[in-house]
Amino acid sequence: MARRREKKTYTYECTLTGKSFKTTRPAPNPEELISIQAYYELNPDKDDRPEKVKLQLAIEESE
Repeated sequence: MARRREKKTYTYECTLTGKSFKTTRPAPNPEELISIQAYYELNPDKDDRPEKVKLQLAIEESE
């Protein structure tokens, strides 16, 4: 019976929002990582998400 290989997870924290997230790869510059939400707040012109998603996130933020 073969051994099951365990994946190592790395936990990082967004420098702007404070949210933590997990990855399976080590980050070369963990102090520069930001969440997707923070990226779109910094770059609203690059926000290519559908309008439905934008509206849903706006409703969640207002609650």
